[in-house]
Amino acid sequence: MADDNHADGTRRSGTGGRLLAVSDLHVSYQQNRDLLEQLRPGSPDDWLIVAGDVAESTTTIRWALALLAERFAKVVWAPGNHELWTHPSDPVQLRGAERYEHLVDVCRELGVVTPEDPYPVWTGAGGPVAVAPLFLLYDYSFRAPGTTTKEESLAAAYASGVVCADERFLHPDPFPDRDSWCRERVRLTEKRLAGHDPQLPLVLVNHYPLVRQPTDVLWYPEFAQWCGTDLTADWHRRFNTATMIYGHLHIPRRTSYDGVPFEEVSLGYPREWGKRGLPDPLLREVFPGA
Repeated sequence: MADDNHADGTRRSGTGGRLLAVSDLHVSYQQNRDLLEQLRPGSPDDWLIVAGDVAESTTTIRWALALLAERFAKVVWAPGNHELWTHPSDPVQLRGAERYEHLVDVCRELGVVTPEDPYPVWTGAGGPVAVAPLFLLYDYSFRAPGTTTKEESLAAAYASGVVCADERFLHPDPFPDRDSWCRERVRLTEKRLAGHDPQLPLVLVNHYPLVRQPTDVLWYPEFAQWCGTDLTADWHRRFNTATMIYGHLHIPRRTSYDGVPFEEVSLGYPREWGKRGLPDPLLREVFPGA
């Protein structure tokens, strides 16, 4: 059957649903909000993976995920750093783990799959595969060039003026710092993945890449320390991974590490996609691989 192009810019081959992904929708920007409102599945069986950074306000996050949940057969969400911000303008002033738990409750009300839920099994083209949304954070182990400690790496970032706003808005409560929270999330997630049926392949979804290599193309290498953890560097090999989905870097592309496809599916800020153009397609079919 010939390919069919759809209004949302996606392409559908053959019949049946598709496993689609996007991240970093940042719908606090009106231009991005307009794009979100235009998104439609190409089939009533399409699933959508949302790999974090929908928005900062809990009200806006709920609105966006509710809209997507109404349109797609299933929505799978992994949190980004922006959802975890406690911004002074947000009426919900929960911090850290309590904020994350609140967002999980919101998603469950909407029927959206979270990292705390059973992994749904995709039985469409190429399946079955389990779709595993992860919540891992970062631990400053992707250090700035020429530094060997977290303190040195942070100092280099502040000296260069390249500092993630998480340092102001992403609170780790009740953990003493974000890296401690990250280590606990890695421990819990690793235990769960180790108990997964190794015969059933996984589509791993995390806001951050599981390996450091994708950050090598950053214009500002100091920013890498807010982009993941070395603790997950072998997960795509240890676990039966069909593909790995991530965002955060705002550099949409496909790469491969140890034979495993890695898909960066960001939309990004209007000032970014306004220069380079929108990702084509905006909703990327991530399994089976291109």
